[in-house]
Formats: sequence, C-alpha cells, structure tokens
Amino acid sequence: MKRPNILFIMADQMAAPVLPIHDAASPIKMPHLARLAEEAVVFDAAYCNSPLCAPSRFVLVSGQLPSKIGAYDNAADLAADVPTYAHYLRRLGYRTALSGKMHFCGPDQLHGYEERLTSDIYPADYGWAVNWDAPDVRLSWYHNMSSVLQAGPCVRSNQLDFDEEVVFKAQQYLFDHVRSGSDQPFCLTVSMTHPHDPYTIPEEFWNLYRDEEIPLPSLVIDQAEQDPHSQRILKVIDLWDKPLPEQKIKDARRAYFGACSYIDANIGKLLKTLKDCNLADDTIIVFSGDHGDMLGERGLWYKMHWFEMSARVPLLVHAPSRFAARRVSQCVSTLDLLPTLVELVGGAVDADLALDGRSLVPHLEGRQGHDEVLGEYMAEGSNSPLMMIRRGDWKFIYSEQDPLMLFNLREDPQERDNLAESSAHSAVLADFLNQAQARWDMPAIHQATLSSQRRRRLVAEALTHGKLKSWDHQPMVDASQQYMRNHIDLDDLERRARYPQV
Repeated sequence: MKRPNILFIMADQMAAPVLPIHDAASPIKMPHLARLAEEAVVFDAAYCNSPLCAPSRFVLVSGQLPSKIGAYDNAADLAADVPTYAHYLRRLGYRTALSGKMHFCGPDQLHGYEERLTSDIYPADYGWAVNWDAPDVRLSWYHNMSSVLQAGPCVRSNQLDFDEEVVFKAQQYLFDHVRSGSDQPFCLTVSMTHPHDPYTIPEEFWNLYRDEEIPLPSLVIDQAEQDPHSQRILKVIDLWDKPLPEQKIKDARRAYFGACSYIDANIGKLLKTLKDCNLADDTIIVFSGDHGDMLGERGLWYKMHWFEMSARVPLLVHAPSRFAARRVSQCVSTLDLLPTLVELVGGAVDADLALDGRSLVPHLEGRQGHDEVLGEYMAEGSNSPLMMIRRGDWKFIYSEQDPLMLFNLREDPQERDNLAESSAHSAVLADFLNQAQARWDMPAIHQATLSSQRRRRLVAEALTHGKLKSWDHQPMVDASQQYMRNHIDLDDLERRARYPQV
C-alpha cells in the first residue's frame, strides 16, 4: 500500500488565541484555513515548547526538549546526530524537502531533508548567542520597537521576498513531483516567515481591515506591576519607560492581521496546487506555527514568555478520509509532531533513542490522548531557566530565581490572577512544584546553558577574523537541466514538462 504524502505548512509567530479558527469573534480573515479546519482535527490547546524561533523549531523537528538537544537560543546549533522527522521519513522511503525557514544554526543545514529549496531568512552562525554572564547588557541585535513604530503598509519587504520564493519553490516542487510520474511519497515542509514582525504588509492585505475594527490589547499591565521576567523582556525589547502611541499599536496589529491573511492566501495557493496536481486525496496536510506574538497584550510584544499569546500555536491535521473532523481540547505541543508523523505513515520510532514527544494519533482517532505540555526557556530576557507545565486547566511557570506563577486557564483565560500566592491553591502549587523539581535539574541546566553560551561566543568572535566560511544554506540549481537545452530532445522535453501530459 502506498504511503500518503505529507504537506506540512508552517507560519512564524502566529498567535493561536486571535485566529478565527480558535476565536469566533476574531476579525482576522483566513477563509482558506477556515475551510481546511472544517474538515480537520483542530487542536485548541497546542503549544510550542520554547517561545522563540530556533529552540521551538529544533524541538518540533526532533521531538526532544530544548535542554536535551542544546536548543538554548537563536544561535544554538542542532547536532547532526539528532534524529528528526525528516530522518525517520526518509528512512521509510520518503522524499523529504524543506522550502523556507527552519533557523538551523551551524554547519549542518539539512538535518534529514534531502533537499532545501531555498536558503533561510535568518543567519546560520552563532552571532545571536545570549549572554547570561552580562544579564543587564542589552545586545545590539535584540528586538526593539522599530517594528511597531514603523508599522504600516508597504510595497515590498525582505520577508515578502522570502515568502514569495518559499511558496513558488514549493509549488514548483509539487509540479515536478507529479510530472515525474514517481510513486515515491514526499514530505514537503513549507515554512513561511509571516506574520513575524516587522509589522508591514502590502495594501492589498492592509486594506482588508479598517482601523476602527482593530481591537486594542484587552489587558495592559503597568511595567512596575509586571512579573520579573516580563520586566526583563520590556528592557530587552527597549520598551522600558517608553510608552507606545495608541495609533502605532493599532497599526502594528492591523499589519499583523493582514500578514495572517497573506499567509492564508499562500495556503490557498498550495491547496490549489495540490488539487490541480491530483494530489489532494492522498496527501495529509498539517498546519502549525513555531510560537505566538503578545501583540501588546499585558504591555508585551513579540514572544519570549509562557503567556498564551506567546506560547499557544495553531495546529491542525487534515486527513478527512482517515479522521473525522473534531476539536481536541487536551494540551498538546509541537514536540509531539515527530512521533505523530512517523505513526501516520505506518512507521515506528526507535525505542532505544531519546524522545520526549508523544503521538497525537489517539487524539486524531477520537480516543483518549495525553493532556500535558512541558516547556523550557533559556533565551533573551532570561537569566536562568524558565520552565512551564501545562496540564488540564492549569499552567505552572517555574524558575528558581523568579516568583512561581500558577494560572487556572478555564476560569482565567487571560492569566490575570496568579494563584501561586493563594492559600486555597497551595496544594495544587505544591504538587506542580514537586513535579518540576523532580523533572528538572535546574542547576545542571543552568550550567550547561552558560557553558554553551561561552563556547559559542568565543567561536563566533574567532570566526570574524580571517576568511569567512558561511554556514548559510546555498540552494544549488543546475541551469543546464532547466527549460530548453540542446542536449534534451525538444519534443520530449515539452511533453514531460506539460501537466497533464497529452
């Protein structure tokens, strides 16, 4: 029996709580995603396992928590011997390809993908390493508020250049696959960089929204009342003692909404290509993200914290011939995708290899699945590991240096009331604390993070001297095999290039 194809579509920094597939009152227009969700299994409590681009993605591809694989920050490299879903699927006979962003750092830029159709939008070196040895120094490459202060429509941007290439190359991959006549299944990952800041988008998408329908943040907390990690983030993003104009907040959110609609338009292109190539019926579609965006909620922007807007991601699996459409309320995470993809295609993970993720197939089949997410954060804004446990109604945020945080998300979805100081919830808090202390060796993780930062800072500084050898992925195209060439019979070329063939 032929194994199904997989099309895995990723968005960057897309906050699940504001999306129309999760919030019926959302003003964001995403009709293609909505139609996909109507036939899919949609996870309403899906999370990333580290609210920052590279750590989250390394966890997603490997099914292991950040501290297990050294995924500390946006300049950490993923060791070449860490198995990814691409390795597993490739071993099962799949063509594995990546079009777009995965934020790999270091000399291995493939990690099991047979092909990378584009370069990455972000650098592959160690230049963005965090420095816990100087926690009060604001590094030059940190986020700042220019993305908000310069928010508005544009004609072109760096990120538009990237995503246009990502989608074009992905469509071309699908056309080439069907024209080849190959029976080999594919797993194509299409990873776009929108709606990640900067908050700017062409007028076509900006004008989908009117200024008066853009809601301002529903919860704003004075900086003096913020928890210590939020206060550090405000300083990291250069927002401390710098209130933002209300109109710029609206402009940023309007551009973000437009960027979500732009992602939706690209989803539509990919779905149409699947249909046009007669691939739709035997292709499993997965849609997810790497983390969210605070978008001004609680007075915060970007990500880097465990609050819902930052940590919750969209996640759906579309395979209507196999799984009835349903909503899943249990807490799951992108950590679970590797074992899920392997099981979906009839494979099995290696029982002798480390794996933290758990398959989502029981959830897809309507059976009892797990209801727990673990998270680890050791990047910008932190000065020690900041861990999270999400289970049932509860979210517990654990640090050895910051006050504990406990929220009941069923009763308090906006996380207004930290119950860690509530005597009525002392037993719940004690249980979570005992679990966290048993699970994590915080001093060891702290020291491993520091050691990694120090090594990478030295290496990064050394490699600025002498001849530069870039680690950035260079997608190679053999132009001698493209279009019309005299060593290829013209009639044969035209016949093979046309789909459907005549």
